[in-house]
Amino acid sequence: MLIRINLCIFLCFMTLIVWGQGNVWTSSKQPLQEVENLKKLIKAPSFRNKDYNIKDFGAIGDGKHKNTDAIREAIEKCNSDGGGRVIVPSGTFLTGAIYLKSNVNLHISEGATLLFSRDSSDYPMVFTRWEGMECMNYSAFIYAYEEENIAITGSGLLDGNADLDHWWYWCGARHYGWNESRPGEQKPARAKLHQQMADEVNPRNRVYGDGHFLRPNFVQTYLCKNVWIADVKLINSPMWNLHPVLCENVLIERVKIETLGPNNDGIDPEACKNVWIRDCYFDTGDDCIAIKSGRDQDGRNIGRPAENHIIENCMFKEGHGGVVIGSEIGGGARNIYALNNTMDSKELDRALRIKTSSSRGGIIENIFFYNTKVGQYKEAAVRFNMFYEKPGNHIPTIRNIWVEKLDVTHGGKYAVLSAAYESSPVTNFTMIDCNINGVKEPYKVDYLKNITLKNVKINGKTYTSFY
Repeated sequence: MLIRINLCIFLCFMTLIVWGQGNVWTSSKQPLQEVENLKKLIKAPSFRNKDYNIKDFGAIGDGKHKNTDAIREAIEKCNSDGGGRVIVPSGTFLTGAIYLKSNVNLHISEGATLLFSRDSSDYPMVFTRWEGMECMNYSAFIYAYEEENIAITGSGLLDGNADLDHWWYWCGARHYGWNESRPGEQKPARAKLHQQMADEVNPRNRVYGDGHFLRPNFVQTYLCKNVWIADVKLINSPMWNLHPVLCENVLIERVKIETLGPNNDGIDPEACKNVWIRDCYFDTGDDCIAIKSGRDQDGRNIGRPAENHIIENCMFKEGHGGVVIGSEIGGGARNIYALNNTMDSKELDRALRIKTSSSRGGIIENIFFYNTKVGQYKEAAVRFNMFYEKPGNHIPTIRNIWVEKLDVTHGGKYAVLSAAYESSPVTNFTMIDCNINGVKEPYKVDYLKNITLKNVKINGKTYTSFY
């Protein structure tokens, strides 16, 4: 029996590998079967049936007492004993950085809040990625490095405690509280990090932290396996919310993210393999879900694509894009499946967004966008952009994009908006059974190759071509 199960898993894996080699779908039955195969590979980790209540380690839930040490001791004890759940009970627990260890499920109980400190000294330097570039910088509020079988669960609240006077203004935008009287902002350090990446400086010698104003992410799991995040709510993030990097077997389900600060992306899986995001809710200050694989040289040198991602049954409200690929996509992306999702907000810019540039490079292929219901959006239902940032010498490839059963009640400027290179057109773009209403213009495209339109209606008119 075990041999049969292992053989089934192997065949599922090989099917996904084959579809990562530039093949072209001819029917939605193919990607739908790939989704079913992939689901068999992604499982939530299991944990020893033992609880460790942080109050037993001295934690006080009054919102004032700092509980960093108590939470650390509970996690270390749980880990050393062989694993289990670390319980955050009802109450408001102020804390600094939390380091999550193997075989530990950090469980945020109903009525519990983890309130994160506004003091940057509570977030020690770690090896991290900041906007797709490797460096030493502040720890994420919850961080794990090279751990296995880890989880954040429970119906409680994670409050990043960021606002116009704490963390957000570091972005340097007046809209988020910055002005000339503030002590600093991120632009000089960001430019320096870009140059260090271009010069291929050893990432561990790219040292930032205090005085550089590069905001930490909320939750970052780095080089981890078997990651499970379920049921929690996140608010007031300093920057990106959930950021798994170079992880494998990631399941994120029933998570609610409501945070409208600068660069407040919802979920940013970066260079990850086998990711399943389901039944989540997004109302964000940037992209709701943005799939990434590293910026420019760092992304290309590591060469790890984002691959085998499922996004299903999610609700997308405000954001720069619903399902997004890029822009830090130097390692490429393949086998991305978004299905049965709902999007609706006058502040949602785009439904499907693929953004990259010739400073990034990489191959983006096999993107399946299926059975999506959209109320309203601002710019485009489908957006391709190869000119997102400064140009370089690494023209990207976008190919095999399949959009089927896209229904839009009240669109924005365009149904489809595309900007590509003549030497690298968006290739094998298919739209089937799509009904997009209320747009100002049906499309604005330049270089598309091998377009297939079947039963595509825009403002009631049937289109068989965009040329």
